Amino acid sequence: MNAITSQTLDARLDRLAQVAVHVGLGLQHGQELVMTAPLDAVPLVRRITEHAYRAGCPQVTTLLTDDVTTLARYQHAPDDAFDRAPAWLYEGMAAAYRGGAARLAIAGDDPALLSGQDPARVSRANRARSVAYKPAMELITNFAINWTIVSYAAPAWARRMSPDLPEADAVARLWDAIFAASRVDAPDPVAAWATHNAGLHARTTALNGQRFHALHFRGPGTDLRVGLADGHLWLGGAEPARNGITCNPNIPTEEVFTTPHMLRVDGTVRSTKPLSYSGTLIQDIAVRFDAGRITEAHARTGEEVLQKVLGTDDGARRLGEVALVPHSSPISASGLLFLNTLFDENAASHIALGQAYRTCLDGGTTASEDELARRGANTSLIHIDWMIGSGQVDVDGLDANGAAVPVMRAGEWA
Repeated sequence: MNAITSQTLDARLDRLAQVAVHVGLGLQHGQELVMTAPLDAVPLVRRITEHAYRAGCPQVTTLLTDDVTTLARYQHAPDDAFDRAPAWLYEGMAAAYRGGAARLAIAGDDPALLSGQDPARVSRANRARSVAYKPAMELITNFAINWTIVSYAAPAWARRMSPDLPEADAVARLWDAIFAASRVDAPDPVAAWATHNAGLHARTTALNGQRFHALHFRGPGTDLRVGLADGHLWLGGAEPARNGITCNPNIPTEEVFTTPHMLRVDGTVRSTKPLSYSGTLIQDIAVRFDAGRITEAHARTGEEVLQKVLGTDDGARRLGEVALVPHSSPISASGLLFLNTLFDENAASHIALGQAYRTCLDGGTTASEDELARRGANTSLIHIDWMIGSGQVDVDGLDANGAAVPVMRAGEWA
């Protein structure tokens, strides 16, 4: 092993914290930070907190979650508890963001924690949380603030990913994958991210220059035409938030993405990777779109949960995002299924059910809700990504007359 890959876990954690603060958030002197994390991630929380204060942050507020107590709610709470959420907490978070605070989330929860619980209760709890969290989430999805997500190799997550390995080996394997995908093991991680972001920006510039009317995905079980919103913009990598601070919302990221037209999606599509959602593994999703709306949906496993997701609200059956990722991306090349959307969505091209991003529309951050809807932007309480790309999927860009331009062949940029 070379000197970089043989670094101790502590040293690599410290580098991940630096990437989170300086690349992910672009945290500014005098800016507060609101952080959420699973209890297992406290070692990374502490390092991020230290680097945030060194960067001039006056206050770091951290909210910890615990798998054991989360599960206890489903096992012992009264039934009406699942229609409630702590609105006071989410109102406080929204107030912090309106006051200029940055947002950082550490992912690392057990992806199958709620797999044995009543899907109806899980669905009700998710909806109640989405309603309560909406004011804060709108500030995030509308890019009003700088925010980012990074990951921690919690033992429960590692065991789910590598059930054939002893726990210590599974955790080590997951850490190696996280550090590699997050570019922590590069000689200069910040410089490595600058180079990577430049590549993503070159790709978005090329796509924006094409002004495609639609994308056409073709592959096994997939023949899908995704109309693009009027005045759509392709984004990817680091972007300035509306507060003027440049950040990388996802660490890692390999995607370029834009907004579909909520009424112009037609055809059939199959998932190419399982979707881990609220503790349930939804495998082999197959849906049909007609005039933008899912009219038929099936899955080999987790179909009951999928159907409940689609029933969340009127926008849950329509698309809010389409993203392109080459099959040769580092995360795909790892051969690992992470059971975590932050990673798995960066292994394959994907679509997202639900809420659209204002930032992916020209002038979208200042447009009215009616204007956004007229241009095709979807509205929903959810935003759930699932993967539809692979080495067997081709993508064409279509102009307004239907003429095709190759965009991807066999999952690679054309």
